[in-house]
Amino acid sequence: MTLTGTIPLLRTRSYGSLLSGTGWFAAVVTLVVVLLSVLAPVLAPYDPDFVDLSSVLGGPSGAHWLGTDALGRDLFSRLMYGGRTSLMGPLIVVAASTVLGMLLGLATGWTDGWMSRILNRIFDLLFAFPALLLSMLAIAIFGKGLMAPILAMTISYVPYVARLTQQLVVAERARPYVQAYRVLGFRTPWVVLGRVMPNLVPTIGAQSTLNFGYVLADLAALSFIGLGIQPPTSDWGAMIEEARGALLGGHVLPGLLPALVVVLIVVSINVIGEELSDRIGGKLS
Repeated sequence: MTLTGTIPLLRTRSYGSLLSGTGWFAAVVTLVVVLLSVLAPVLAPYDPDFVDLSSVLGGPSGAHWLGTDALGRDLFSRLMYGGRTSLMGPLIVVAASTVLGMLLGLATGWTDGWMSRILNRIFDLLFAFPALLLSMLAIAIFGKGLMAPILAMTISYVPYVARLTQQLVVAERARPYVQAYRVLGFRTPWVVLGRVMPNLVPTIGAQSTLNFGYVLADLAALSFIGLGIQPPTSDWGAMIEEARGALLGGHVLPGLLPALVVVLIVVSINVIGEELSDRIGGKLS
């Protein structure tokens, strides 16, 4: 049976240019930081853990473009390698929470049975616990490091994606094309996964972009207070914490540079997420 000319296979949309000039600038900044982090083993001029006590707290020079820290380690190399851990954690959290949140949101939005009511109560319960608080609890149970915060934040962000997905599904299931598929006897899983979900991906993707910035800031904060990535592993939050002594001695760069990178990438990601949300939301309204 063909539906061509009778029922649209997907509810098509034209978004035009999704980003403004500012958005594209933020995207370029993000891409540059990501590429430098990914290519750190190739581009970094020094081993990030190489200690050189003859170059302690050195300023920018030809040998060390951004200077060195309190152990003489090259700051540029540590920033590049630090991006690998600082960006990987949020990526795992956002990917896992988005997939799980979409599936749970589809389940709660498409049906109104007992499962939907139970899941909604669980979501309400999780909303009461901030991601940082849940992460600290996980660290207290499983120990310091990256895996416990990633697990806790994934659980914390699932309800946000699930609730958004649920609201979108409730609106989508009442549209004519969905009703037409139902009348023609198409199976529910095929309609939901094959036709409804693709229409939700742009909006959920925009929200997940915002979530990435929030998670990155949260994980950097955990590393700063000594509960996340542990020294000597390069991490932006841990680098800020390690530079506190140097800052008291008047050496600003070891703490300022990783802080600026965190602010820069979080702001850039938020700009991209906000613009995508506004433009996609405007098209859907």
